[in-house]
Amino acid sequence: MFIFFYIVIVLLTFSGMEAVTWCTHRYVMHGFLWVLHADHHRPGKGFFEKNDAFFLIFAVPSFLSILWGTLHRHYALQAFGFGVMTYGAAYFLVHDVIIHQRFKWFSRSNNRYLKAIRLAHKMHHKHLGKEEGEAFGLLFVPPKYRQKSKKL
Repeated sequence: MFIFFYIVIVLLTFSGMEAVTWCTHRYVMHGFLWVLHADHHRPGKGFFEKNDAFFLIFAVPSFLSILWGTLHRHYALQAFGFGVMTYGAAYFLVHDVIIHQRFKWFSRSNNRYLKAIRLAHKMHHKHLGKEEGEAFGLLFVPPKYRQKSKKL
């Protein structure tokens, strides 16, 4: 029974991170921390971006949750940390590897879901300023982009 609840916490945390990511992207990255996110919309010549600092905003609490949960046998907190970490790994693979091709590990796929994600992200990046953005999420694709991606 313990394993079941542990897995449920990991999965619920993973799922909830999409909402956290959307809100963080919309109100923090396109808000008061635009100074860190702006270079992602206007990439320069280097491999790293100021935007990469957001990795720490999620990685540090995830690591501390796993560490504290492990050391103090608070397994719900540990599972929460693993849920955040798992979402972070998915975010990295989808955003940095599949969408932006920062790492040339995979070629472009014709999978409809991945096409829809790329289209939504492309629509997000057509806005160079912090205002008037759209498609702030990552893994959940709004229906209008799924419909448009069928035509691609």
